[in-house]
Amino acid sequence: MDLKQIYREIVNEHNLHPGHREELIRPRYTQRGVNPTCGDDITLQLELDDGDTITEAAFSGSGCAVSQASTDIMLDMIIGHSRQEALEIVDIFMSMVRGEASEEEIESLEEAAALQDVAHMPARAKCATLAWHTLRKTLSDE
Repeated sequence: MDLKQIYREIVNEHNLHPGHREELIRPRYTQRGVNPTCGDDITLQLELDDGDTITEAAFSGSGCAVSQASTDIMLDMIIGHSRQEALEIVDIFMSMVRGEASEEEIESLEEAAALQDVAHMPARAKCATLAWHTLRKTLSDE
């Protein structure tokens, strides 16, 4: 199976069966992200414990398969991590999309590495990074 096929399967799975598409009862943070050029519109919800560890994360909204899958993959990655660790994951992902990440950094992104090819598609890169920009804003605003 080639890398492009794996990419399509991961994106399709997270788009069709997102594990984090829900509403949290009392999220500590709620942040909306919109990509006006294509209509992607998401709302992230996060719950952090007193130690600043992300304990729950969810999203709602609509958009293309890439934006929805990227959001779900991102939330998979950050739950259980501290605010600082989550921001470091965001930085690595953004570096990958710009084509600047090392192979080791890309491997650390696990399923999110499947989105590496969007670096060659500027319009899709905006879709893939919407949730990541929104998460950065959410965790940096405090």
